Amino acid sequence: MKQVVRVLKKNEAEKRLPVLKLEIDYELATLYDAMMANDEAQIRKSKLILEQFRQELLRLQA
Repeated sequence: MKQVVRVLKKNEAEKRLPVLKLEIDYELATLYDAMMANDEAQIRKSKLILEQFRQELLRLQA
């Protein structure tokens, strides 16, 4: 049973990683635009989103 759960988690990670990387790229571009516009609210929002993505990425790679 443990092997089945492990395989399912691996499949989930394999499907999610490419999408997550695209989301990170998009949010980095959004952060860059916010920094160029000195939009402090968007900078904070983007940093929070990127932190959540970072945590998810670490979880999926474990």
